[in-house]
Amino acid sequence: MIKVAIIGGSGYTGGELIRLLANHPKVEISAVTSRQHQNIPIYKIHPHLREMELKFVDLKPSSVDADIVFTATPHGASMKIVPEFLELGSKVIDLSGDYRFRDFSVYEKWYGLDHTAPLNAVYGLPEIYREEIKGANLIANPGCFPTGGILATLPLSKKKIVDRVVLDSKTGVTGGGIKPSKSFHFPNISDNVNPYKITTHRHTAEIQQELNEFHKVKVSFTAHLVPVIRGILTTSHSFRMNDDLNLSNEELNKIYKKEYLNEPFVKVLEIGEIPRLSSVRGSNYVHIGGFEVDETGRIVVISAIDNLVKGASGQAIQNMNLMCGFEENESINHFGLHP
Repeated sequence: MIKVAIIGGSGYTGGELIRLLANHPKVEISAVTSRQHQNIPIYKIHPHLREMELKFVDLKPSSVDADIVFTATPHGASMKIVPEFLELGSKVIDLSGDYRFRDFSVYEKWYGLDHTAPLNAVYGLPEIYREEIKGANLIANPGCFPTGGILATLPLSKKKIVDRVVLDSKTGVTGGGIKPSKSFHFPNISDNVNPYKITTHRHTAEIQQELNEFHKVKVSFTAHLVPVIRGILTTSHSFRMNDDLNLSNEELNKIYKKEYLNEPFVKVLEIGEIPRLSSVRGSNYVHIGGFEVDETGRIVVISAIDNLVKGASGQAIQNMNLMCGFEENESINHFGLHP
């Protein structure tokens, strides 16, 4: 049995961490922090967790008793507390963007913040870094868009088949966080598809960093907000390095099936099958489908994830399981909620 603490537990990712960890047989939640909601019962903020007897607390790192600390804190806030947790002997899984970049100048460029506490972290995408995660003290949990985008394109990068990728992602409104805003006001979202940060989304650099570990790929990325609560559907348009390279739909599908054959949470669909957001909703699964090559040589692959689970809290628990030597799918092996 290990003790875990959730720092910043009042947001959507904090609520998902509590929901999923509540059924973990080898975990005790020792603390869930929130300055704003100190001493308020968890279920007052997360009404679906009514059976939880925990209350939010406001604790300094030195007062947190935990083997694993999840920092579900905003960008810029994590770097102020992560080093102290590590010094105190806790292992940390950071859900912010503060430790996702190996080159901290890239972080500063895309996030517009000075990084005051650079540390070496393992990028927490198990499909690439499973063995490194097992021995890590600090995990940088990937962003939601990068999780879907990288997994939709990774096999092509590893095979050095493509050198240009255009990613088009549609995301549910929970990706914007729990705080109400004009952008997420119901009349502004309903019946609309809203592109944003069309060429400047900070997750572009994160995706490019990871794909470039295998082969130099130029990445273009555009996000769209759609009127659904959960999920990210990403269409990867990849362009071949060599126009003379003939690649059939069947060959493309085989490449993905081979790459993800032993991955517990990546499900490769058959040719022509299109991933559904509802099929992965509430789950840690990734569905990858489409697998078509058009007459110009453009390769089209589509992925679907739940942005709050595989895109955040579920993946964080998957990383925790690996770090602690538990079964990788412990407490996160349930299927999606379709319809």
